[in-house]
Amino acid sequence: MFKKVFIVMILVLLAGGGFVGWQAYQAIYQPNVVLEDNDSPYVYIATGDDFQKVSAQLYERKMILNRSSFEWVAEQKKYTGHVRPGRYKVEAGMTNSELVNLLRSGKQEPVKLVFHNVRTLPDLAGRIARQIEADSTKLVSAMLSTESAREYGFNEHSFRSMFIPNTYQLNWNTSAKQFLDRMAREFKVFWNEKRKMKARELNLQQSEVHTLASIVEEETSKREEAPRIAGVYVNRLRKGMPLQADPTLKWAIGDFTIKRLLDKDKEINSPYNTYKYRGLPPGPIRLADTRYIDAVLDYERHDYLYFCAREDFSGYTNFAKTYAQHLVNARRYQRALNQRKIYR
Repeated sequence: MFKKVFIVMILVLLAGGGFVGWQAYQAIYQPNVVLEDNDSPYVYIATGDDFQKVSAQLYERKMILNRSSFEWVAEQKKYTGHVRPGRYKVEAGMTNSELVNLLRSGKQEPVKLVFHNVRTLPDLAGRIARQIEADSTKLVSAMLSTESAREYGFNEHSFRSMFIPNTYQLNWNTSAKQFLDRMAREFKVFWNEKRKMKARELNLQQSEVHTLASIVEEETSKREEAPRIAGVYVNRLRKGMPLQADPTLKWAIGDFTIKRLLDKDKEINSPYNTYKYRGLPPGPIRLADTRYIDAVLDYERHDYLYFCAREDFSGYTNFAKTYAQHLVNARRYQRALNQRKIYR
């Protein structure tokens, strides 16, 4: 009788153990990740998030079917105390084991960070903050810091030239400081020996090339004309003439919506008033596009000293070698503005 009872107990234990083993197997290897067609496959884990926040996010977004099994596997794999921030791409049908391994590895899906057509650093901070974890307040503080500018070899005006518009890959949990470090590296990569040599031939510092490029970019959206306009400004710099660049005056006023500048505007006392002060202004008036930087470096050699927007409002430009011819062009454009009742 005792022998039979012992055998039954052994069988029960084996069955129980088998059931527990089967449950463990299911928890580890059974698919547990689901994604609807309109769901984002990305999990964003912020710096400082603990495991409970990660688990709650996955469950609340209905990305996992069984939360308890996920948490059990995470505990067995010691992920609960080693959460790593970042942006992770999950796939439908992943097991708990695969999901935990991904999150624990820190292997992020990089963000394609894009910025173009930016004038000011606060504007840039806002755009960047929408794409990475760093918030705009910290980004603005770092970008407008005189100490930050000096750390990277710039001053408060020229610092804008360090940020080269482009598309970059970087981790979502990049901090403000890490973003600045990356931009400093990209600046050095962009300024290869070939570009440095062209800048030396122009007798301009790298940041000064950015400044001139920013003016040219504000002058025209027709990139084919950019080298010719750059050539006009190069000619003026070499002759010691004032640049008399309307975009720099708009920067000094703080209003780029102005269609027509007035004589009184030219009396504004600002280092960005290139009607009043000769040479380049202290820094770029926008984050210069790389194509306009190269347009300055590869400026067109010619004898033009003046240019004016065409009176047909096509966006193209009339160029002149003499002031007399420039006045003819300018008056035609002014008449066109008057006809359209554009007075400011």
